[in-house]
Amino acid sequence: MRVIFACAGTGGHVNPAIAIANIIKKRNKDANILFIGTKDGLENKLVKNSGYDICHISTGKIIRSFTFKNIKAITKNIKGIKEARKIIKDFRPDLVIGTGGYICGPVMLAAKKYKIPYILHESNAYPGVSVKMLAKNATKVMIGFEDARARLKNRENIVYTGTPAKFNEETYKKLDKTRCLENLKLTNVNKKLILVTCGSQGARKINEVVLDMVKKYLNDKIYIILVTGDKNYDDVMSQINDIEKELNIDLSKYIRIEKFVYNMDEMYKAVDMCITRAGAMTITELSLAGKPSILVPLPYAAENHQFYNAKVLEGVNAAKIIEQKNLDEDVLNDTISSMINDDVINKMSINAKKVIVENVEDKIYNSIKDSLIK
Repeated sequence: MRVIFACAGTGGHVNPAIAIANIIKKRNKDANILFIGTKDGLENKLVKNSGYDICHISTGKIIRSFTFKNIKAITKNIKGIKEARKIIKDFRPDLVIGTGGYICGPVMLAAKKYKIPYILHESNAYPGVSVKMLAKNATKVMIGFEDARARLKNRENIVYTGTPAKFNEETYKKLDKTRCLENLKLTNVNKKLILVTCGSQGARKINEVVLDMVKKYLNDKIYIILVTGDKNYDDVMSQINDIEKELNIDLSKYIRIEKFVYNMDEMYKAVDMCITRAGAMTITELSLAGKPSILVPLPYAAENHQFYNAKVLEGVNAAKIIEQKNLDEDVLNDTISSMINDDVINKMSINAKKVIVENVEDKIYNSIKDSLIK
């Protein structure tokens, strides 16, 4: 089996592609996989760290207006189609898989030229422009949320597979909470644990509001683990030091700062609730872990897709949404206070699991096998 993946730009496009590639390699060790991305995108680091090769093409984001930038983007995409054709001709894939983003256009058009079947995976509840445009000629369109089906015109080729996460329901159930608390050095914290995380890049606004809340309320009932991401870590630590000097207090009793969390499944097992963005993979992980959450959708995400992702969990009363424009320390504190008791946590945990998609890996791999060149 020879497969090309097209993904670029954000972790929301790249991580599902890597997860699907891992599913293929798990089921077919002899599979040959190649990624196509951009020269400067996040995909380079993520793909290479996952052990896969990546080639590059030119591409640009086309907007619906006549501007010089649009002409430049169209020119790049035309060049990108030619570059993608050469890669496909040399690699000779049996299948091409796209997980969203404007890089999918040139790659899928190149695949169509050589009559190579392509399939798409849309992890978000609100499909992106590329998936909408390319769905008609796709052999299959795999969707992460059932809500996406009604937003795609050609529904005959849609398969509700769910989105692969970094862990699955079976392995998560086997985790021992006490052991996880020990591994994370949290056994001595006798408070409700709240994880605040916004992906590898973090979120400056959310970090600032959390610190303002901790400073203002010094709530003895909760303990916050704030994952800043590499970019914001030093700034957050500086703010922590300033607050400690101003109040003459040790904030380690109320909050712990982490740059990254690598064993995220253990962290989910340890904490009582989460405050996070609403990327598709995050929503999937929250449902698998059964964690109540406060979701702050990324306000400038394409098509406002994170808001629609968040609505999936809010719709089953497993999460509360705070739009970033409404987020401040008082709103956040009040929302936490309304959720952080055992009855609410237990009910929301049960509700979160209602959106779990069973047998995600099987559904994805079967869709891939069904789409291969015969």
